[in-house]
Amino acid sequence: MRKAKVFFRNEEAGILTQHDDGSFSFSYKDDWVTNNSKQSISLTLPKVEKEFHSKYLFPFFYNMLPEGSNKQLVCKLNRIDQDDHFGLLMSTAKNDSIGAVTVRKIENL
Repeated sequence: MRKAKVFFRNEEAGILTQHDDGSFSFSYKDDWVTNNSKQSISLTLPKVEKEFHSKYLFPFFYNMLPEGSNKQLVCKLNRIDQDDHFGLLMSTAKNDSIGAVTVRKIENL
């Protein structure tokens, strides 16, 4: 199992998890959900208390991944399999992302 913190404008909004079977889940932090001034990170991941589940990386996060030659270069430099979408997200979305959302791997689980 691998986990990552999801930040919205440098504030922790929730947790993204890749389970051992390859599926994914995302949940908002409780204080994010209860704070009316905080918005959802995506229209496809509305701000609710429930945990979202998917067999594949959620489209919102998948669309943050590099493509084409950029993807090949990132995978080669970081020794990441091109089908390891979670690993690719961890190597690119921690600093270099478009928009207000960043994703940082949780170490030492």
